[in-house]
Amino acid sequence: MLTSILIIAFSLVLFAYWFRASCRLLLRNHAEEAVAANDRFRFPEVQAMLKTGQELGPLHGLLNQDFQILTYLRLHAANLEAGSFEDHLLILDYRLMRWYFRITSWAVPSQARGALSEMATVVAVLAHKMVAQAGV
Repeated sequence: MLTSILIIAFSLVLFAYWFRASCRLLLRNHAEEAVAANDRFRFPEVQAMLKTGQELGPLHGLLNQDFQILTYLRLHAANLEAGSFEDHLLILDYRLMRWYFRITSWAVPSQARGALSEMATVVAVLAHKMVAQAGV
């Protein structure tokens, strides 16, 4: 019984490590491509405000608006595919970072700022992929 619990716990820790490493690698590989600012989204503005020490609550709201627009377009645009496995990993990473932000925003603001930064990068990468796929 104890052995089974240890194996499950160890497997969960390894899965979490794999997930975070994969997301960071995806973001690092695609971040250079997604540098171009897009007028339709607010994530470039959020990324700039994160460096100035702006209050985090409104920035979180702006990122959530961008993410909702992206997910709506992904679901309802006729010429866009459902997304690759990488896209699904990034979407899950965004959602987990949103929870992490909510937990750390009152306790550890520096960690919350890092979570918002990663969320902004995820939105930037997904927006770039969507624009490239749509051929705009």
